[in-house]
Amino acid sequence: MSLEFLNIQPLLKRYHIQPKKSLGQNFLVEPAGLMKVVNAAELTGNEEVLEIGAGLGSLTYLLAQTCARVTTVEIDSHMLEPLAEALKPFSNVQIVPGDILKLNHSELVRQENYVVVANIPYYITSAIIRHLLEADLKPSRVILTIQKEVAQRVLARDGKMSLLSLSVFVFGEPEIAGTIPAGSFFPAPDVDSAVLRIRLHSEPLIPPSQLDLFFKLAHAGFGQKRKTLRNSLSAGLSLPASEVEARLLNANVEPSRRAETLSIAEWARLITKFD
Repeated sequence: MSLEFLNIQPLLKRYHIQPKKSLGQNFLVEPAGLMKVVNAAELTGNEEVLEIGAGLGSLTYLLAQTCARVTTVEIDSHMLEPLAEALKPFSNVQIVPGDILKLNHSELVRQENYVVVANIPYYITSAIIRHLLEADLKPSRVILTIQKEVAQRVLARDGKMSLLSLSVFVFGEPEIAGTIPAGSFFPAPDVDSAVLRIRLHSEPLIPPSQLDLFFKLAHAGFGQKRKTLRNSLSAGLSLPASEVEARLLNANVEPSRRAETLSIAEWARLITKFD
């Protein structure tokens, strides 16, 4: 695999481009960090990869050498010309301008069991993860470079669940495949990153027909996470506290507990009582 990466700064200067803080543009440029992401994807050569946020193509350049096809989505129109220049050597790369949150995956990839690889902006981490996990055509695994602290929160269990971690565990099994220091990016962010790998279940742990109600309950429960479930669900669902308490007890869930302490099995029981 070639490690002849783009020299980012001269390329930015030639095209009069400044990394945009508003888009969370911190380009991963250090070879060891890039290889951690590629290795975490566990590509065998036959896969189709959907990349989010190509930037100037350093990661795309490696992915194109490692898989059958790469579709890379880039929201910043100013990046498209230098990106196309960088990826000229590859006939297996398709560059798609646009916002991944507004695009249909089935129109971007040609086969099932595709792999998502992305160095995503910190500020939309949760939105992108949920978008990927709930897509009609789901990937087999998702590899994301995200803020290290956020990756650690995704893995939290044992009474420390968040809405994000709960959502991820419903759809797949997450793990941290490596860490990347801030100095591996240009410009360098304020914090280190982690490579989060999510292997998706063949089916979500909550039946698809119940997912809307599940997320409604979860959003209500975590909306005021310091409150008991009795009070947070009452406020979030606009139901009398006494009625919520009765339903919780009927689901064998103590009303004084907080949302972060519930297991997926307990959320599944709650769904049947609030349907």
